[in-house]
Amino acid sequence: MRKIAALYAGVSYQYRSWNEPKYNRYLSDILYIPELTETSFDEYDVIIVPSRLHAGLLERITPWIRRFADNGGTVVLFWPQSSDCVPLQNWEDRPTNFWWWLDKDAKSGLELQQPEHNLFKYLTLEDATWHYHGVFWPPAGAEVLITTEDNGAILYIDKVSTAGTWIVTTLDPEFHYGSYFMPATERFLDGFFPWLAEGSIA
Repeated sequence: MRKIAALYAGVSYQYRSWNEPKYNRYLSDILYIPELTETSFDEYDVIIVPSRLHAGLLERITPWIRRFADNGGTVVLFWPQSSDCVPLQNWEDRPTNFWWWLDKDAKSGLELQQPEHNLFKYLTLEDATWHYHGVFWPPAGAEVLITTEDNGAILYIDKVSTAGTWIVTTLDPEFHYGSYFMPATERFLDGFFPWLAEGSIA
């Protein structure tokens, strides 16, 4: 099993998500961001950067995240983070439809691009469907797994920008699960954690 650390900024939704027993068993450590140093990530295979991080905290640790990836580590980023943090991130903000599922003939607009990918042995498109706040246009060579109908990326894996692996998504499952709403986010995390720990990321 991969050695995974989740970053923690002291907010309630992160605390609940990272300490939920069925998810916590996949975590080697929960790292409190204000106490991190430039070598804090060295012993891990994967670090998870949660959504909605304070910009100042993220700015402080960005060089260390990039160093971790440059050394071959895997970085998971929920939500669009700073472009200084994510290599070659190309983010397009879009209006969010929180209530699309109430529309007649409701359709999320999300599509699987690689249904054969190992991730989808652990979760389904429906598990990754609640709402989104925009899309990425990833670098050439990135592996795009979930998109909108116009091919904007909702979830992609970038193994081309650095020596490491970047799993980047517009989704914010730990925010909604930790805030006690949005049932799909629990299903997403139920599949995502075991895939991240034991599945084939390649």
